[in-house]
Amino acid sequence: MRASRLLSILILLQLRTRLTAEYLAEEFEVSVRTIYRDIDALSAAGVPVYGDRGPGGGFALLGGYKTRLTGLNTSEAEAMLMIGLPGQAAELGLGAAAERAKGKLLAALTPEGNAVADRITGRFHLDPVDWYQAAEPIACLPSLARAVIDNHSISMIYESWKGVKERTVDPIGLVQKGANWYLVGRAQGGMRTYRVGAIQRMNVLEQQFQRPADFDLATHWTQQLQRFEQELRPEVAHVSASTEGCRRLAELGAYAARAVAEGSATDARGWRKIHLPFENMEQGARLLLSLGPEIRVQGPPKLRDAVRDMAQAALENLEDVE
Repeated sequence: MRASRLLSILILLQLRTRLTAEYLAEEFEVSVRTIYRDIDALSAAGVPVYGDRGPGGGFALLGGYKTRLTGLNTSEAEAMLMIGLPGQAAELGLGAAAERAKGKLLAALTPEGNAVADRITGRFHLDPVDWYQAAEPIACLPSLARAVIDNHSISMIYESWKGVKERTVDPIGLVQKGANWYLVGRAQGGMRTYRVGAIQRMNVLEQQFQRPADFDLATHWTQQLQRFEQELRPEVAHVSASTEGCRRLAELGAYAARAVAEGSATDARGWRKIHLPFENMEQGARLLLSLGPEIRVQGPPKLRDAVRDMAQAALENLEDVE
């Protein structure tokens, strides 16, 4: 533990030039006295570190000193791919390891490369949570991530639309979509998707499982999304939309924007033919009716009838008003 801390102190001094004992004590959650002993140990090992007292003081390395002793431990190696995603790394319980790995990576770069990396890090930030939404607080997420990494099965109390049930799952992977985390797991011989926020209780089991050798998480997730969209919107409306209608349709979501993009070329009047997926006749009729004169419903016949009936009912309601 101390050896790891000494190396981390050395790397921080390389990256940040000058640090106070108080800062280092807070960073490593030890006393200031312990930091002074660590600095003495580094000096005894031949590291040219010196300290200045008073305002603006602190510890620093003599100019030009650089170590190449930047080996990653197991947790840091696991966290390497998360060093550009600090929020996600922290949620998964890999935040501290990702920060240490980032420091070691930067310490191994040339001064020019370090400057470029520092510039890029400070200019790009990923925030996956949409406006007016908050990420779900998930206490079990770090333990679940550990089970995914170590191939340990889990037992959980899970609440779905079918009710609350106890399940035993082999956790294959975790996916963050928007503000939510999802678990892709193997249960009852097949792959299932679970919303991590719906896990009421979870235990990591001693038993380990064999991960499928040919399984690719990104490919599986893309296929699941496509299947889900097809099942969610099994019907297709054949419509013509004006330029304004196309714009308003595209604002309904990615599925509608894709339908607009795949529509026919704009005709002389500025209208396009579009094949729009929708859930059921009532939902489709409400959606299309909201576009008013910017859209013309060509089929299927049941959808045309539903739009006509809904519009007629709206007119009758207006006539009832005195």
